[in-house]
Amino acid sequence: MSSARIGVEHLICRVKTFRVASDRFRLARHRYRQVIMTVCGLVRLHLNSDKILSHNI
Repeated sequence: MSSARIGVEHLICRVKTFRVASDRFRLARHRYRQVIMTVCGLVRLHLNSDKILSHNI
């Protein structure tokens, strides 16, 4: 169970590097969901590209 948790913690850390989830959100409230989903999509895209590149080596 701890190995799954560490994976989740690493993903949360990657999302927080965009500072949307860790700092005060300064846009309109109705934009928060759209922004956070975009950030999560970028993190996921980056993770998938890392996996694709590691398989081609």
